[in-house]
Amino acid sequence: MRNAGKIVSGIVLLLLVLAGLSSCGTIQTGNVGVRTTLGQVNLEEVSPGIYLGLPGVSMVQEFSGKEIGIDLNDLTPKARDNLSLRDLDVTVYYRVAQGSIADLHVKYAGQHTRDEGSRVYLPAYGLLQRLTRNAVYEQAARIDSLVMHTQRDELAAAVRKGLQGELDANDKGVIQVTRVVIRSLTTDPAIEKAIQESVAAQKQLETTKQRVAIAEAEAQVEIKRAEGVAKANQIINQSLTREYLQHESNLALLKFAEKGGTTTVVIPANMQTAPLINIGK
Repeated sequence: MRNAGKIVSGIVLLLLVLAGLSSCGTIQTGNVGVRTTLGQVNLEEVSPGIYLGLPGVSMVQEFSGKEIGIDLNDLTPKARDNLSLRDLDVTVYYRVAQGSIADLHVKYAGQHTRDEGSRVYLPAYGLLQRLTRNAVYEQAARIDSLVMHTQRDELAAAVRKGLQGELDANDKGVIQVTRVVIRSLTTDPAIEKAIQESVAAQKQLETTKQRVAIAEAEAQVEIKRAEGVAKANQIINQSLTREYLQHESNLALLKFAEKGGTTTVVIPANMQTAPLINIGK
């Protein structure tokens, strides 16, 4: 009987050891563990490395301390002009301070999600998912639908700023929004047509402005040319004095006089000097 008791005790001890080993694990670098003992959460995180647990008594959950991405797809927010987008896909990236993950585990119980691939818990995933969606809809409502496709970076920056402000209001310095990416932005077909018409009108306006600028430049050239001609005429008129005209007339008459033969000269009515005429021999 004594030997049987020892055998039973040994089996029990072996089962306890196996159970203890079955609840052991490893925390990967960049992550932390949160230990729960008899339903009580230990607010001191378990560091990366090997941990021990006891089924039914103490367990450790591994939480990511790395950058986490949340994809929000097929959103249809309304723009400032009250027109809805056809499709908006956004990815927000965030990181949780490793020393605050245990506190978040308690504060936002039920808001964490377990990644199916790595089996690691993503802290406050559900909270970030909800707040990001709200931020996207709020910021999209500040931009007109006709220009939103040209302001994707501005929209992403506004979403990040608004989301970070909301997080800091409740947990300052705990959750950091590292970046926001607008992966796809598709407007309603009616809006697309309006955008195309707007772009065409803008192109037409630019073409018209160019034509006006060319016409104005050509007009300036003509004005400058006319001013030059007028100035030249003014200079000529100022130089044509009475004495100068008389001098030119005398030179012309002299040429007639020097020619041989009979020459007929038509004298202007207002000519004051008598012409010299050579009558041929």
